[in-house]
Amino acid sequence: MTESSHPEHDTPKRPADAPPWRVRVARLRPFARGSMPGVWAAAAAAAVGAATEPLIPALLKPLLDNGFSGQGDFPLWAVPVALLGLFFVRGLASFVANYALAWSTNRVVLSLRAALFDRLLDANPSLYARNSASALTNTVVYEVQQGAQQLGGAVLGIVRDGLTIVALLAYLLWLNWGLTLMVLLLAPAVAAVMRTVSRRLRRLAVAGQEATDRLAYVVEENVLAWRIVRLHAAQTGQRRRFEHQSLSLRSLMLKSVAASAISSPLTQMLAAVALSGVITAALWQQGQGTVGGFVAFVTAMLLLVAPLKHLSDATAPLARGLAALERGLDLLEANPPEQGGHHVVAPGSRLKGDLEFVGVGLQYRAEGPPALRDIDLRVAPGQTLALVGPSGSGKTTLVQLLPRFLDVSQGEIRLDGVSLKDWNLQNLREQFALVSQDVVLFNDSVAANVALGPGSSSADLNDPGVRERIRQALLDAQLMDFVDALPQGLDTAVGHNGARLSGGQRQRLAIARALYKDAPVLILDEATSALDSESERAVQAALERLMQGRTTIVIAHRLSTIEHADRVAVLADGRVVEHGSPQELLAAHGLYARLHALQFRTEA
Repeated sequence: MTESSHPEHDTPKRPADAPPWRVRVARLRPFARGSMPGVWAAAAAAAVGAATEPLIPALLKPLLDNGFSGQGDFPLWAVPVALLGLFFVRGLASFVANYALAWSTNRVVLSLRAALFDRLLDANPSLYARNSASALTNTVVYEVQQGAQQLGGAVLGIVRDGLTIVALLAYLLWLNWGLTLMVLLLAPAVAAVMRTVSRRLRRLAVAGQEATDRLAYVVEENVLAWRIVRLHAAQTGQRRRFEHQSLSLRSLMLKSVAASAISSPLTQMLAAVALSGVITAALWQQGQGTVGGFVAFVTAMLLLVAPLKHLSDATAPLARGLAALERGLDLLEANPPEQGGHHVVAPGSRLKGDLEFVGVGLQYRAEGPPALRDIDLRVAPGQTLALVGPSGSGKTTLVQLLPRFLDVSQGEIRLDGVSLKDWNLQNLREQFALVSQDVVLFNDSVAANVALGPGSSSADLNDPGVRERIRQALLDAQLMDFVDALPQGLDTAVGHNGARLSGGQRQRLAIARALYKDAPVLILDEATSALDSESERAVQAALERLMQGRTTIVIAHRLSTIEHADRVAVLADGRVVEHGSPQELLAAHGLYARLHALQFRTEA
């Protein structure tokens, strides 16, 4: 399999041509509130440091004109004392500028990163269909931090070096305005070089981010699928895939380095042209000034070279920093929070759990076939509805509509007579407990995973009443004996996604979580699929006790687990093809009867 046959995740593309700098920087303003004192302190310190720059050639002028002339009244101690004081002020100003800017940038990072994480928690679920976990992690954790550091350092350098150039030019104008004007004639050329390089660097920065995402995605897939990769001896193909993406990223990085590196020698060459012209003109003006004045002018000219070089070098981190931060801003702006209604349940009241599907349809893409169509079902309060059918028939998709992880394309679903779209989302989801075949656990204690949600802080988990509820849920899920044998009991960490537990233990812990939540509507998506026969019987008994008085929707491939369901809906190709009690469907000799006969014949 070639590299091109591995479709990577969809990454939102941003235009390579950037809007004006002021527009791009203005997007960060909401996250910079509270950090401006540090910015102003850094700018003031940078201004003090820049103001000391012309003092170095200014000290040379009296030293050369008077100190070496043999005049007895020249204070020899003045120059060394002035130099010591000058460099003390420069060092202090540099420290204050760097610390103040670091304080400000870290506040911006804290604010932006918090906003991004909040958006991950409340964004429309389609965000996770369009982006891989590695890309989102890279944006929230790494790019925001690195972007802010690069941008902050570049801005401080631009301010410091810009003020230094202004201070040196002012001193040069004071010394000899005619020669200074010759230097200023090259300013448009320097600006053109920096503008051209900056545009190319931004394009390369955006391309580099996308290449980094693709490389991280390859790593993410291989970390998650390491067993399959080794079982199928796919290491060679995956290594080629990784190398292909690595080489692509390396090429972009080298192009970025080349674009950044070319600006510095061009700027220095322009400065050398200016210096050559000044020296030539100064030699033509022999006798019109002192040796000290000429040396001071040339020294100030030479001191201009370093800040000019730094300014040209700043375009690379400035472009990369802005591009990284804009990626986070794009994530915020392109993914608005989920929208719900205003209907809520009064505190202390409990829903009946009356569910109704009215003409429900779902279509992922306009050009593709519908995933669900013409679903009309009613689940009365306290009833159990079983969904059965071949793989891919739409069973899991249908139950994902209930907590609005997906939204219907047509028709509506009502809970206690109220359309799901009219419910407050948080209040709606409080009414459902879900046990899926894909169990997700946090790298936290057993107790924290069972009591997941509001009221699961450390203080809450130590409450005797809460711990008793947790123990009862684990007992009903047939897991308490195992937990009691753990080194720290309820407080034992389960590892990354429950890595320290077996598959059956992980599933029973998820069942305990649903038992603890005690919601009026229960969704079981292959809830006992990872259990052995003995454990399944025990957990099934606990689930049957849990289902009493609750509306329950069960997805099951093993029809033996739904023999006591009130109603069964048989799905095929996204629609309900049979609906009735298990006995009625067996007597109808349709798809359910065929599945039942096939399964029990196989088990026999």
